[in-house]
Amino acid sequence: MAVAKGASLNHVSRESSDVRRLANFYKEIFGFEEIESPNFGEFKVIWLNLPQAFSLHLIERSPTTKLPEGPYSAASPVLDPSHLPRGHHICFSVSNFDSFVQTLKDKGIETFQRSVPGRAIRQVFFFDPDGNGLEVASRDE
Repeated sequence: MAVAKGASLNHVSRESSDVRRLANFYKEIFGFEEIESPNFGEFKVIWLNLPQAFSLHLIERSPTTKLPEGPYSAASPVLDPSHLPRGHHICFSVSNFDSFVQTLKDKGIETFQRSVPGRAIRQVFFFDPDGNGLEVASRDE
């Protein structure tokens, strides 16, 4: 996604059949804060905010939706999220990469790590509970 100079990404939204489970994951793993969200009546939403970054809108999935839960689920042929097509994941940066990766491992989250050859960039890829691809990068110098 191209972002105009001086602009920023405001929010990302994800559909889920269990928005509470997904909200708890993002709050626990990344430190998102739950913020007030409108009452739409016919479906539940949870809005999360990562201060100084962006908001994540979790929207209750319609029971009539025929598509799989996430773009890549446990049944997907893409088992390693580092092989997801561009644009099919959210990327974060963290200040203490090794500690973050250890936290994921301690929580039993399967990860896939790699480094960018010739650069001081390390990446860890994993899935959220709905199968959405996530990347965390460190630009250690």
